[in-house]
Amino acid sequence: MNTVTPTKGSERLTWIDAARGFAIFGIFIVNIGAFSAPYFLYGGAEEAWTSPIDQFIQNFKDVFFQASFYTLFSVLFGFGFQMMKERVIDKGINAKLFLLRRLIILIGFGLIHAFLIWSGDILLSYGIIGLFLIAFIHRKNITLLVWALMLLGSSAAYFTMYLFSFRAYLGYANYQEIRRAMESYTSNDLSVILSQNLHDWLYSNGLFTYFLLLMTLLPMFLFGMLIARKRLLHKPESNKHVLWICWSVSLLFFTALKWGPYLYGNPEWFNFIQDNVGGTASALFYLFSITLLHQSVFGAKLLKPFSHVGRMSLTNYMLQSVIQFILFYGVGFGLYGSVTPGISIAIVVLVFSLQAVLSRWWMAKFRFGPLEWVWRSLTYKKKQPMRKVLVQGVDG
Repeated sequence: MNTVTPTKGSERLTWIDAARGFAIFGIFIVNIGAFSAPYFLYGGAEEAWTSPIDQFIQNFKDVFFQASFYTLFSVLFGFGFQMMKERVIDKGINAKLFLLRRLIILIGFGLIHAFLIWSGDILLSYGIIGLFLIAFIHRKNITLLVWALMLLGSSAAYFTMYLFSFRAYLGYANYQEIRRAMESYTSNDLSVILSQNLHDWLYSNGLFTYFLLLMTLLPMFLFGMLIARKRLLHKPESNKHVLWICWSVSLLFFTALKWGPYLYGNPEWFNFIQDNVGGTASALFYLFSITLLHQSVFGAKLLKPFSHVGRMSLTNYMLQSVIQFILFYGVGFGLYGSVTPGISIAIVVLVFSLQAVLSRWWMAKFRFGPLEWVWRSLTYKKKQPMRKVLVQGVDG
């Protein structure tokens, strides 16, 4: 019987690992604001953080981080999905059943993360929306592109018109929910914390939310699949001219849609286009930038720490949430609501730096991160070898 095996070290596209690690860093920058205070979910950040430095940091995050890194991670998710599909088909494996099992296991991780650690989880959403990708695995490239553009374009047009119609009612803070979150997350009663976490998840998730995610995440997955199919990032040296064109176009849209709105007051009704269309442009800009930068010796060395983190991105993503749970909630250090945007950035840099060191140490000894090993073993229905074995310089 044919079996499929994980990607060997010699086969990896290390600049893709670096992009994945960079995405984990950017997601951390955004998530810590939502994990450490209720303002991201319930409004009121402008009133809570009034100092010029905090206001600058919030705006800086909005332009360069908000909706750029979960989007980048989404493109990479689709990229990896396509590569996995090709490998299992080459081995004679039923791709649909294999990928369905992989997504169901991801949904399991998401359920644990969303309800026992943090309501802002993305794994559950990735797993559920990823199920729709199975319908596209044998479709033509033009079909992927048309669906991606149609979903992204129609959602951007419709929801922007909707937000514009109700622009007078946008931007208000829900003070009752803010007080409730403050009291619950600073409690030293774990059941109170988990109850609030469930409340927050239900507040921000529902049938409409998943419809919206389908319209925004699925296009990113499809773009990633298309990029993988076109082999645009597999051999950057051969595609350098095309990559520079893509880099320039994505930079143009990134600048216009992410930074441009600040020229006319950054109206809230424009946020959907800013985040989803502008976020797509910034994600692609970061992806092309990392790919091009990695082709130089200096660039590859500079990106190496991100590559280590990216190779165990699931473990590092979950670890960040566990650390934040301990830092901010009452069963730990109870810092919820008291950490300014500036301090939160310092925490991210410190924790991520430690993750880079730990990831380098771990990947020197083992083939996978701990949670990646669990995911792969369950996906392949066989316990995977964990320790590295070097054979003629190639990890087996």
